[in-house]
Amino acid sequence: MRAPLPTPRGTLTEALTEALFEQGVLRCVDADSDDDAALALWMLYELHHRGLEGVDDALEWDPALLVLRARLEHDLEERGRDRARHLARPAQERLADGEDFAEVFFDLCAADTGGESLARFVQREAETEQVLALLRQRSIYHVREQDSAMWALPRLDDETKAHLVAIAADEYGNGHPDRLHAELWRRGMAACDLDTGYAAYVDEALPQVLEQNNLMSMLGLHRRLVPAALGHLAAFEVCSSVPSKRMVRGLERLGMPEPVVAYYREHMVADAVHEQVAVRRMLGGWVAREPHVADDTLWGAAVCLAAEQETATAVLAAVRDEPALTTGREAVA
Repeated sequence: MRAPLPTPRGTLTEALTEALFEQGVLRCVDADSDDDAALALWMLYELHHRGLEGVDDALEWDPALLVLRARLEHDLEERGRDRARHLARPAQERLADGEDFAEVFFDLCAADTGGESLARFVQREAETEQVLALLRQRSIYHVREQDSAMWALPRLDDETKAHLVAIAADEYGNGHPDRLHAELWRRGMAACDLDTGYAAYVDEALPQVLEQNNLMSMLGLHRRLVPAALGHLAAFEVCSSVPSKRMVRGLERLGMPEPVVAYYREHMVADAVHEQVAVRRMLGGWVAREPHVADDTLWGAAVCLAAEQETATAVLAAVRDEPALTTGREAVA
C-alpha cells in the first residue's frame, strides 16, 4: 500500500505535487513555512519508502527532485545539529575523557530535556478523544517503525550488522507477519475505529511530527550519517520501555480496546531487552572497534531526544485543544 498524496500546505508542496503528477519541470520556489518544507521533504522521502499514490516509481531518482531534497536536507541537518548540540557535547566530552560508552549513552538518554511527556499525560489525565488524536499523530511513524534504520544494514561491518538484525527481528515479527509491530499497531488502530491505511493521517500530521520522521529517513539514507542513525535508533529503544508502561496504565485507565493496549505492552517488554543489545553490543562493540564513530552515535541519540521533546510539546498542545489539529486539508480549506 502506498501513501496517499497529501494536501499541499504552501507554494513548495503545490509545486512539488504538480511535478510529481505531471512529471514536468519542478518550479523553483521556496517554502512558505516550516510546515510546507517539512511536508515537501516527507513526500520526497516517501518516494524511497512505499511511494505515493498516483506517482511514477521512476521519479524516486529524478535529478530535480534530488536537488530539492538535498536543499531541504541541508536545512534539516543544520537545525538538528543546532538543537542537539547542547545535549551531545557533554556526553562527547565524557567519552573523550575515557568514560565507559554504555554508561555515557544511558546517562545521555536519562538527561532532563525539559520537555513534556506524552506517556505521563496519557497515564494521568488524558481523555479518550485526546488519546485518539495522539494515536493519529503517532501513526505516521508506527506504520513503518524501524524501516529507515534498516537502510544502514549493508553499510555496516558484520558484527554491528548482526546486532542490528537481532533487534529488527523482533520489530518484524521474527518471521511471523502477524507479529510485526506495524501489524500490532494496525490492529490497535482498527480496534479504536481509526483508519489503518498506510500514512492515512498525514494530512493531520503536525510539522514537528513530519520533521521527526524526516530525521529518521535522512539519517538512514546517507552513508556518512549511519553512526547517527544507529545512535538515534538506540536512544529510541532506551526511551521506549518506561513510557510504554505508562501508556499501558493510561490506556487501561480509560478502558481502551485490548489490541491497542497490547501494542504498548509488547514494547514495554521487548524494548527493555532491545536497549541493552543496542547500546552495549551494537554500539558499544562498534565504538570499541572503530572509535571515530562515537561522537556521531552520541549526536544521533541527542537529536532523537531533542526531536522527541519538540514533538511531544507540540502534540500535547494540540491534543489539549483538539481544534488546533487543523493541518493539511482543514487548514487549506
